Amino acid sequence: MDITKFIVSSREMALLYGDYATYRSQLAGKLLNCRKKLNIVTKSRGKFNPKIQVTAAQIAENHEYLHLQLLTSERAWAHAMAMKSAHSTDTKGMSSKTRSHIVSRLEKAARGAENLAGVLSEAAVSGAVSTDILEARAYASLLRGAAQFEKQSWETCLKSYAISRIVYSALSTSAKGDVFKDLLSETIDPSIRYAAYQAKIPRTQPIATIAQQAFAHADANLVGRIQSLNPSVLEQGDPDAKQGSSGAEGAPTTITWRAREVKIEDAAIAVAWASVGTAKSRLAAKVSSTSSLQPKDMAAAYDDILIASQDAVDATKQAIDELKNEGVTQSDPRMQSLQITRTAVNYEMISWRIGRNRALVGENDGAKLDFGQAPRGKVATTEGAERSKKDEAPNKQITKLKEKVVLYDGALQSLESITELPGVANDQELSSRLKATSEYFTALKCLAIARSHAIAGNAANALALVDHALDQCREAGPVLSRADGNDSPASAPRNINVSKRDVRSLHDLLSGELQRARALVEILNLKKQNPSKTDLSQNKPLINQLSTYPAGGVDLQNIVVYPPHVESVPVKPLFLDVAWNYIDYPDNQPRQLLSTNDRIEKGPEKAATEESAKPQKRGWFGFGR
Repeated sequence: MDITKFIVSSREMALLYGDYATYRSQLAGKLLNCRKKLNIVTKSRGKFNPKIQVTAAQIAENHEYLHLQLLTSERAWAHAMAMKSAHSTDTKGMSSKTRSHIVSRLEKAARGAENLAGVLSEAAVSGAVSTDILEARAYASLLRGAAQFEKQSWETCLKSYAISRIVYSALSTSAKGDVFKDLLSETIDPSIRYAAYQAKIPRTQPIATIAQQAFAHADANLVGRIQSLNPSVLEQGDPDAKQGSSGAEGAPTTITWRAREVKIEDAAIAVAWASVGTAKSRLAAKVSSTSSLQPKDMAAAYDDILIASQDAVDATKQAIDELKNEGVTQSDPRMQSLQITRTAVNYEMISWRIGRNRALVGENDGAKLDFGQAPRGKVATTEGAERSKKDEAPNKQITKLKEKVVLYDGALQSLESITELPGVANDQELSSRLKATSEYFTALKCLAIARSHAIAGNAANALALVDHALDQCREAGPVLSRADGNDSPASAPRNINVSKRDVRSLHDLLSGELQRARALVEILNLKKQNPSKTDLSQNKPLINQLSTYPAGGVDLQNIVVYPPHVESVPVKPLFLDVAWNYIDYPDNQPRQLLSTNDRIEKGPEKAATEESAKPQKRGWFGFGR
């Protein structure tokens, strides 16, 4: 029957473009259409017929009777919420008459939902399954809890909301979708927390424990249906409590920040801080177990601890906001403890965020060049990596360097946000360490920009940037070298702490890069001052200079002579010597060349006599001696 989905989808669709008054008017139209389908609508100028009670047989016959009861309860609830939202801005507060009207509307909605739950419990007649009966019971308890919330009956309000929470928690484990989880996080849990506060229940108890204690265990039918669906809900109170720590019993009770230890009084903060410790141990185990992770895979391992630390930050902020709404001043000890807790959890979250950026930039915090990477699915070899490094286009190398600069900027912004936390500005030692860490990442950023200038051919700019990076590293070195807790092993996950090994490695690298940049600038200056000899023959085309190395560069605009013109070409006299026997001259008779057969017939002696009797010519073309 999907009772919860029908209710939640109707609310979301109406409240997306309107308010509770709009939702109420939409429900009135839907009710009219539903009565028309069932043929129970009162005709115009007709006699009024009292509303009939919906029975199990009618629901089994037509599910429109189920929708009729749900729409009736929802319209009463929307009417109450519309009045409550309209008077929420009154400076004098809500009058007793208005509050009584709101309570009466909520009571009507709860009675209708409870009648529907009772009808559906007759499973043999109505045809409802166990899930439908549980959804109807949870919906009725939700409306009953809202009515008791307005009447400020906190004990009974907790019992009603506890039933809804236990049932929806059990349903969320067996059904797909986030419908039940949204109801729990947005409506039920905040109401339970406020009602527990008004009932003088300590804040150290988590919501799951409060709901479990307030749950009506005397209802054997309801307990049996929940146990048949998910028995662990009644044992743990919440299936999500198994993650990290199950309640406040296994969570830490204190938190330490800069040699100051404060007590954790909020259960949500304690559970979230326990999850941070669990995620930290998992990250350390994963990083130490495998040393061949790619930067993206290494960064993905930080997701769990970032989510856990963010939950701790959100829980701390919520606790501070609750105390502010109660009128607690900043000088109150509870507020002071929460402010220290806020600084500690925010520092932890920002520290792991910086560590994720350090993992993304690559080895040695991105100081090592890693342009050549083997493709996925192929084994990386030394020759293949060198070939890939050489063949990679300069624009791709510059793009990778830009990505590193963005990550360094993110780390610098995170360091700046730490200085805005309470108590950080007064801590001189922490402030100096944060400043030195900022200088370390500034040096890395300048190194990346300098390499991009070197690739683009701007050697002077690269030299200036490397020199500035070396100055930043020298200023950060003494502070980071004597900082406590920086002697972590190389296999430990990276965070905000920069080790002595990292600073020393960057200093050595920048010293070598500075000498290299100076040498390149000096070579360029010498080329400008002493042009090479080949520069004097720049007017010759390139085709005439193929035998010489172009030290001064190649003029690609002067490759050949075009349009071509007639030039003398040196040739060998061997061509004329071969053709001499076939040339006739005007002052001599035609020469008679004997064939091979004639020479054989005459004989070699006669042929030689005839040849020797002929006048001999000397020189070329008969001229000369």
